[in-house]
This record gives sequence, C-alpha cells and structure tokens, in this order.
Amino acid sequence: MTTTVQKSASAAGPSPEGLAFPKPPTFASVEAERKYRKEQLAAGFRLFGKFGFSEGVAGHITVRDPENPQAFWVNPFGMSFNQIKASDLILVDHAGAVLHGDRPVNRAAFVIHSQVHAARPDALAAAHAHSLYGKAFASLGIPLAPITQDACAFFEDQGLYADYQGVVSELEEGKRIGAALGPHKAVVLQNHGLLTVGQSVAEAVWWFVTMERSCQAQLLAMAAGTPKHIDRDVALATREQIGTHRAGWFQAQPLWDQIVASDPDLFD
Repeated sequence: MTTTVQKSASAAGPSPEGLAFPKPPTFASVEAERKYRKEQLAAGFRLFGKFGFSEGVAGHITVRDPENPQAFWVNPFGMSFNQIKASDLILVDHAGAVLHGDRPVNRAAFVIHSQVHAARPDALAAAHAHSLYGKAFASLGIPLAPITQDACAFFEDQGLYADYQGVVSELEEGKRIGAALGPHKAVVLQNHGLLTVGQSVAEAVWWFVTMERSCQAQLLAMAAGTPKHIDRDVALATREQIGTHRAGWFQAQPLWDQIVASDPDLFD
C-alpha cells in the first residue's frame, strides 16, 4: 500500500514548509486493495456500533470488490456491528449469488445495495442504518436544510425517497431508491432512515455520521424555534470546501485512528 499526498485543501491552515496533504492510498495489486477495502469496511461497522447506529439486524455498509465491481462485500445477516471482523464479510454479486462466505445476507441489504451500486458506478461504497435521529428526521419527508456549516455538505446534494412500501424486499423498490439517490452523496428515505455513498468506505461512513448529526441538530433547532437558513451562495461555497470526496475521506481519518486503536481485532 502506498499513501500519496498532494497540496493542502482550502480548509487547511498554516502548515510547515513542504508539507503535503494526505489523500486515499493506491495499491500495487488487487489483493492488497481488497484487503484494505475489507478492513475499512470492518472498521466502518465497528464505528456504526460505537455510534449506536444498530437496530436489531437492520443496517448495512457495502464496498465493491476491486477485481469484480459487479460484486460487493457486506456484513453477515444478524451479526453485531461491534463484532464484525474483515474475515466475516460476505461477497455477493448483483444477481444475488454468494461468491465468498458461509453466512446469509440480509435480503434488504442485497436489494438496496445491488441497485444503488448498479445505479451509481462511481460509488464504491454505500452505508445505511436505522439510526435514531436519521429515522426521526426521515419521518418529516423533507431534505436537510442549510442551517449549519456541517449540513451545507448536503446542500443541493441529497435525494428524497418518499414512497415507503414496508421492508425493502423487491428489486424494483431498490431501483427506485437508486433513482431517488440520483447523482447525490445521500438520500433521505422517508419513514425509514438515511443512505449515503462515497468513493471509499471512509467517505460513505463519514457522510452517514455527519448527516445523522445534522438531522439531530435540525430536529433540535426546529423544536426550539424557526432555524435561519444560510444564504444559497454561501451554502454552495461551503459545500465545495467540506462536501467533496476528498473532504469526506479526510474527515473520517480521526475516526479510523480511534477504532483501529480500540478494536485491533477487526483486522482478523
């Protein structure tokens, strides 16, 4: 694995002379990249567990296989986020065939993620869970508003799926969710929860974490009064600073450092 760097992003302040800004690693082999993606995915589940995003057997994060982009790695059905290791992950293709692993896959996970990945070839990873504030906010059937700096990451870059039909079990509904996501980084699933995507597991997980918190912030603000919206031009400019693929990946790095230190068994 080779970690490459480039000059700092606009959010960076004063830096030592010659210091470059980190960016996602590149790999010399498919095997090395697969190992990295699976470890990132296991770390993502541990983080979801730490944040309390689990709700029984609901919730899933996926990442495409680097050799076969028509297949993705996903969590085993019914396994605690807090216990998932890289070796536990299941590889399933878009047709529903299990290519690696000895446990079943959540039907909703397959239906949603196979269609989201099919609709978004650029998205390597997707994250969905029944988090408390995400599902509470989703019941309102509205998008996140630009009322905080963090929420601006999603300004005019989120979809809304307003056709809840029960537990997702049919491919056609998965296709409709993919269509509602469109070209965006996230979609609010009305009466259901949140779903985010990214060009890396780190990015998809970060968007989910910060979107969940932004939902909480908006619910608190709406309960207290009428939140003031950030001007559109300012919201768009802010999104260009904190809402890019690189920004999403980079903002997740402190979380990865923490979970690697606290849960080293995730690499097993």
